[in-house]
Amino acid sequence: MAFDSLSERLQHALKKVTGRGKLTESDIDEMLREVRLSLLEADVNFKVVKKFLREVKEKALGEKILTGLNPGQMVVDIVREELQNTLGSEASELNYNKNGLTVMMLVGLQGAGKTTACGKISLFSRKKYKKKPMLIAADVYRPAAINQLVTLGKQIDVPVFEMGTKANPRKIVKEGIQEAIKSGCDLVIIDTAGRLQVNEELMDELKDIKEIARPHEVLLAVDAMAGQDAVNVALAFHEKIELSGVILTKLDGDARGGAALSIKEMTGLPIKLMSTGEKLDALEIFYPDRLAERILGMGDVLSLIDSVKENIDEDEMKNAAERMMDDSFNYYDLMKQFKMIKKMGSLSKIMGFIPGLGKLKGALNQVDDRLFEYYGAIISSMTDKERKNPKLIEDSAKRRERIAKGSGRSIQEVNQLRNSFMQMKKTMRQFKGMDETQMKRMQSQVQNGNYGGIAQPKMKKGKGKGKGQFRF
Repeated sequence: MAFDSLSERLQHALKKVTGRGKLTESDIDEMLREVRLSLLEADVNFKVVKKFLREVKEKALGEKILTGLNPGQMVVDIVREELQNTLGSEASELNYNKNGLTVMMLVGLQGAGKTTACGKISLFSRKKYKKKPMLIAADVYRPAAINQLVTLGKQIDVPVFEMGTKANPRKIVKEGIQEAIKSGCDLVIIDTAGRLQVNEELMDELKDIKEIARPHEVLLAVDAMAGQDAVNVALAFHEKIELSGVILTKLDGDARGGAALSIKEMTGLPIKLMSTGEKLDALEIFYPDRLAERILGMGDVLSLIDSVKENIDEDEMKNAAERMMDDSFNYYDLMKQFKMIKKMGSLSKIMGFIPGLGKLKGALNQVDDRLFEYYGAIISSMTDKERKNPKLIEDSAKRRERIAKGSGRSIQEVNQLRNSFMQMKKTMRQFKGMDETQMKRMQSQVQNGNYGGIAQPKMKKGKGKGKGQFRF
């Protein structure tokens, strides 16, 4: 997860106040000293840090907190609330024109991930809002930018309007918008030129393009690893061309958190989107409340639910659950589940959403995201009868040995898949016998990171360099 270092430090600081029956001002001050160091090390603007600490201390020293039944948890809630307010209080989604063409203009410095962000927003808009996008290549100063945009367009089947490197960007934008209207597109995303630093020549060009395009959104692409330097960049762009929002890129890298926690407070600009991976579908709406909870190790169940809704067929999942209940679930069904889950992203990302598992940083870092590929190879090496009748594999070591050789995987991995398959069916049978009270109790345990009878993740040394491997 992004902000790993900040998350770890903040959680460590909050441990100083959790679990105590009584808190003093000295306890609060000690906790806040560590929070201050955590934020400064994350390269958060010092003015933002100062305000954050002042707000937390003022609320934490209230009489109800110090004398409450669970003061530590109340302080954690205050930190979460202030973290959310610093990030932007509430989500600010993209502004689409309800009637006719929507025009979006992306700006930013070179290397911020602006061109890739254009492709991601295209795919995001088509998938989530059923838009028909067109990309306009208006960065004529970097030939690779045009080539990159054309390549991205081909990957996601989105048309790209370009006139090469010799045409004037203003002309490209004007004719590109006209072409989008002729082609029946209802969304245009303009990839503008960037520079290594802000200068007047760049700003004059962007002003002209904005006047021609009259965009509904002017988004600044900001590298999440830039720290509080991103504030200065945002202020410079906002002063010259008036931005409507920010998209945070490269959140899958070593993002310390300075940019995310500084921009809204210092510029007033909302962070609208965040890029969470290299793949073109790795783009999410920026929800301040959800990110605050992720940073504090509370998981993000709502984002997990959103991802499930977008990537997993509800009827197929319901059918699979019913087959599990009546004991007819087989390896064909399991393969379908793997394919649907893979659409949601990496295993480590999915598990980071789950309350309790986010705290197991060491285990999550060892998750092998190729696990589904390995298991897919194993299932593909089974015969039709074996896939339909899992008991054949359970009862025959020779069959498992043959499957291991055919898939190029180890017998241990074949056994792991078999054991996971059997555990899934066993768990579903347990659910089948539960009443409503028992189901609610199980749900409460999961939300609190207490999984009761469900096996916790285990680390087991693998081959080669001695790296741990995540086991189900």
